[in-house]
Amino acid sequence: MIRIILLQGGSRYQREQRDDAPELVDYDGITYSLRAGPRTPLPTDHPWDPVAVYAPDEFNEEEFQAMYEAARHQVEELNLKY
Repeated sequence: MIRIILLQGGSRYQREQRDDAPELVDYDGITYSLRAGPRTPLPTDHPWDPVAVYAPDEFNEEEFQAMYEAARHQVEELNLKY
């Protein structure tokens, strides 16, 4: 399984589990594109599934980076070591 993180803007996000990490994901009428991963985090107190991060397709790389940073304090997977 792959843990999918859908960044929605600001600190809003959704988390899903999927069998794969396609280039595009449709969620709630919005198309998200794969921006990072899937990568497997280093184990902490338990092993982790691979993580893939998505953002709405219309956001550029700079906007994605801002969303990623805004969500870091809420999304544990964004703070793991890879």
